[in-house]
Amino acid sequence: MFIPNLLSTESGSESIVRARIVVVEDEPDLRDAVAEYLEAAGYEVVTAESAAAARSLVETQSFHLAILDIAMPGEDGLSLGRWLRSKLPIGIIYATAAGTALDRIVGLELGADDYIVKPYELREVLARVRSVLRRVPQPKELQDKKAGTDRRSVTFGPFQADLDGRLVTGANGAVIDMAKSEFDVLEIFLTRANRLLTRAAISEAIGFTEDPESSRAVDIRIMRLRKKIEADPANPKFLRTVRGEGYIFSLPPGDGN
Repeated sequence: MFIPNLLSTESGSESIVRARIVVVEDEPDLRDAVAEYLEAAGYEVVTAESAAAARSLVETQSFHLAILDIAMPGEDGLSLGRWLRSKLPIGIIYATAAGTALDRIVGLELGADDYIVKPYELREVLARVRSVLRRVPQPKELQDKKAGTDRRSVTFGPFQADLDGRLVTGANGAVIDMAKSEFDVLEIFLTRANRLLTRAAISEAIGFTEDPESSRAVDIRIMRLRKKIEADPANPKFLRTVRGEGYIFSLPPGDGN
């Protein structure tokens, strides 16, 4: 059986932390089916029937990823997602009803890592869960083990990006608040600096299928990213648009690893 973990094998001994997922869904049959399927795949899953129940869980437990139904009675999934992000370094997948593109766009603008359209196949849920968890920051215990070892880092302008620690710092070492989905896009560009990347290539790299909504999702992430790393987002120095082609991240001479 595939056992998902967020730690790797080191020095011949394997340290495994099972990814913990919270599924927040008001439909009991669907909630139970998703939980059972993900548990069979090796994840640790906790369920909640409402945003209020999920908030109670977070008071005593931590999670690597949340699957949130957007349309729930009482507090909706978008509001819950904002609250979770203020509490935990957590991956978020929103579940939205078919045809409600506005919800998906709003979710992406709020920093969601992915979304899934209901009704969905459980295999698709698992694929998206695995994709997002690959991008979740490693637990602090593994980061501590790696301290002092070689790390991938890239300098651009006043910024330093630690690609292994998934951390960006600016002038005077100030940490740049960045959602995981934003860092995903930044890492793609930094590891392919000074190369033209089409929206299709970016979508594939972050695990999206290429369609109009995926292109919109890429544009939203780039817009948010520019606000954080560009002195003038309307006239970007680093993350430039190539009209009709895609984007290119310009790494000035002297910058880099």
